[in-house]
Amino acid sequence: MATKKDDPLYVISVAARMIGVHPQTLRYYERAGLIEPARSEGNHRYYSERNLERLRLIKMMMDDMGMNLAGVEVVLKLTEKVRAQEYQIKQLILENRRLISEQEMPALKGGDLSKR
Repeated sequence: MATKKDDPLYVISVAARMIGVHPQTLRYYERAGLIEPARSEGNHRYYSERNLERLRLIKMMMDDMGMNLAGVEVVLKLTEKVRAQEYQIKQLILENRRLISEQEMPALKGGDLSKR
């Protein structure tokens, strides 16, 4: 489900100004696969708040940490993998809790908690 952070709001010139880069830089990042803005029917790029967050992170890694695009790409991919694994772990925890609750219910109804 899309959130407000995913709503495409900003044309490339506005997004570039907000990040502090030239619009051509955003096109370059897109060609490099670092960002994927939404496209209008006329093929104009529109950037969401989530896109801007990612662009700020890319700019910070390059400007403040001295990373090149290859390094930025590695960090972003690893970050995405970690987030996916965190999500999977949360889902497993929820499923475990559900199973434990299902196992405890008969014991609670019968008043016998020793069956845990």
